[in-house]
Amino acid sequence: MTLTLRPLHPVFGAEASGLDLRQPLGPEEVRAVVEALDQHAVLVFRDQLMEQEQQVAMARQFGPLNPGLKKIGGRAERMREATLIDISNLDAEGRPLPRDSKKVVSGLANQLWHSDSSFQAPAVSYSMLSAVTLPSWGGETEYVDLRAAWDALPPALQRQVEGLEAEHFALHSRMTLLGDTDYTPEQLAALPAVVWPLVRIHPGSGRKVLFCGIHARRILGMGVAEGKMLLLDLLEHATQPHLRYRHEWRPGDLVIWDNRATLHRGRRYDLNEARELRRTTCDEVPAGATPVGLHHAA
Repeated sequence: MTLTLRPLHPVFGAEASGLDLRQPLGPEEVRAVVEALDQHAVLVFRDQLMEQEQQVAMARQFGPLNPGLKKIGGRAERMREATLIDISNLDAEGRPLPRDSKKVVSGLANQLWHSDSSFQAPAVSYSMLSAVTLPSWGGETEYVDLRAAWDALPPALQRQVEGLEAEHFALHSRMTLLGDTDYTPEQLAALPAVVWPLVRIHPGSGRKVLFCGIHARRILGMGVAEGKMLLLDLLEHATQPHLRYRHEWRPGDLVIWDNRATLHRGRRYDLNEARELRRTTCDEVPAGATPVGLHHAA
């Protein structure tokens, strides 16, 4: 079968058709998807409702799978597959959890602009999110292309940030919302902070990327306050409304995006209604990240 692409946004993103991702892909089909991601960064596949095992098998064709924050643990998982990440507000019986439950409150951090697992080295490449159950309103996912963000950055600011490095920490987004939490020392140490350049080269397209997001908590060699303000300015620039693609989910949608080139965030919905999406994420070969000692920035 042949992959067909229809652009969804003037800058990036495409609706992809012609492939049934529930069936094993041939090498040429995998290569076609990767090349389409190099160009468009976000691909939307419709009518791909999968069993858990099917989604895991599909994702493994694009690289080893990464469990993300499951490395920290601390709560029971609903998924049968260990590498499948539960993006839902549901309990083990599939019922909406109380709005103040730890899982629901922690999940609200997904509504902050982020790149999946930018707090890890080796980095991750692709995320695949499958829509199972959707609320009556809200719950969309928004994306921005960080290559376009770099291209649109004023030249003076480009010169300022090139060569700078930012420290990314797994729980920074949760702490941004909640302050200090009750994570144990073992959980805090499970995913030590890493350092990424603020300006990276996207391996597939060769384009420069403005690599910011909520997991970045400080800029090395810069005062804490000054660094945080610069990170906020860069994030505001990268997520301007005209640079966003907003995906309105349908059951059976499967969206694949390249974390090395994009940021994304979920949008608000009624937490009393069920919302279930399932995510798989692929590891990437190390690309220059430097683990650093875990410590909390002031």
